[in-house]
Amino acid sequence: MKLSVVIPVYNEAATITSLIERVRAVDIPKEIIVVDDCSTDGTANVLRSLPPSSDLTLRFHSVNRGKGAALRTGFQAATGDVVVVQDADLEYDPQEYHKLLAPIADGRADVVYGSRFAGGECHRVLYFWHSIGNRVLTLLSNAFTNLNLTDMETCYKMFRREIIQSISLEEDRFGFEPEVTAKLANMRCRIYEVGISYSGRTYEEGKKIGWKDGVRAVWCILKYR
Repeated sequence: MKLSVVIPVYNEAATITSLIERVRAVDIPKEIIVVDDCSTDGTANVLRSLPPSSDLTLRFHSVNRGKGAALRTGFQAATGDVVVVQDADLEYDPQEYHKLLAPIADGRADVVYGSRFAGGECHRVLYFWHSIGNRVLTLLSNAFTNLNLTDMETCYKMFRREIIQSISLEEDRFGFEPEVTAKLANMRCRIYEVGISYSGRTYEEGKKIGWKDGVRAVWCILKYR
């Protein structure tokens, strides 16, 4: 089973090379698709300086459009049996692809979410209100989708390729998370969760999501319900 790892990137020059190395170290047949969303910190130059490789596909946006737009570009380029979203900020461990893939490989699931709030994996202790915001958004999403997810906002979402490529996605920024969740629920996909570890960044370290994205997420939950 071949995995397509889609990595949306914006201003991650300090971490993108290390992240690609970590993804390559995972013992699963895969392709890596990196979409640079018009970074301003030299990320594109770092990517272009990487040695050409058959496992690496690079895409570059000429204007900054947002994470959702970068993911759409990556999903369109995917050729694997299964597609997973991977942020470039080192908050999530690619070695956990094995956990995510198992329910799909066993034929039980169409989609798997990696939950930061389920299971007993290690977590960096950070922002109280950020975690409350995540849980409130997940609760609200669940109320409209009739799912019982514990972490709707997680980066780690793994899909059978034909599922994600069949969905017409609209959100350009972080609204991708509630939008794709609602549309998967509408399709009656078999969705599983597995517990994952999480090493979150501070805003000083480059964390990008803020309260405005939370407001947009609420709007998306209502829009796509």
